[in-house]
Amino acid sequence: MRPRTDMGTKWNPIEHRLFSAISRNWAGRPLESWETVLDYIRTTTTKTGLQVRSVRITKQYQTGIKISDRQMAGLNITKGKKLPSWNYDIRPRQPRKPPPDPQPVQPAGT
Repeated sequence: MRPRTDMGTKWNPIEHRLFSAISRNWAGRPLESWETVLDYIRTTTTKTGLQVRSVRITKQYQTGIKISDRQMAGLNITKGKKLPSWNYDIRPRQPRKPPPDPQPVQPAGT
């Protein structure tokens, strides 16, 4: 997961390539519905082979949720080399290994 920032496209050359190609694809065309917007995004390509996938997420997310310092410390966050306060990855925690299966007990004398 990467957070979006107001200046994200200025610092991210991939996003810059992506949004300029999308803008060229729908230039001068009316964006009358979400489906129209998504279709223009999905049909964006470049000479170098860039292809775009897009979906609209309609889920409503609750805002104003606060987490504790302990919860924050439990996140697996890796800060980026450029603008580390803006660019970071949040990855799933490594799953705990289940305990090994107990060894079957052999009856005495076998």
